[in-house]
Amino acid sequence: MTSYGLRSGELADAAGVNRQTLRYYERRGLLAAPQRSPGGHRIYPAETVDLLRVIKTAQRLGFTLDEVADLLDAGRHRHGRRPDGGLRARARSKLAEVERKLADLTVVRDTLRAAISAGCDDLVACADSPCCPLPFAEIAERSPR
Repeated sequence: MTSYGLRSGELADAAGVNRQTLRYYERRGLLAAPQRSPGGHRIYPAETVDLLRVIKTAQRLGFTLDEVADLLDAGRHRHGRRPDGGLRARARSKLAEVERKLADLTVVRDTLRAAISAGCDDLVACADSPCCPLPFAEIAERSPR
């Protein structure tokens, strides 16, 4: 570490990302453009490590980079922001989305278990069988024509 900040490689290593990620986050506005050393190297403030860890954690929680950018922006402009635009409201929304996905995945899991238990070995033959547990007809009815 230099006496005035971290070079790209040092920052990337400390935060567990690669250098391309740093540049990508800069382009996306998640990271401010860093200062430059006299030799032209990017120099980031030490607190950027924490910011990168926050971004990566938010992504692991299912937030998109656009959502992360909005959350960071809301945090930077706390005064005057709407009370429904903060982390709690967005976390509630993300939680509802995750719960919907879990419900969908539970149906998929249970249907696949039923197909295995029914001994389905041929997709076409299974679709024609009255005991087929796969919801072919149901899916076809929901599909746009």
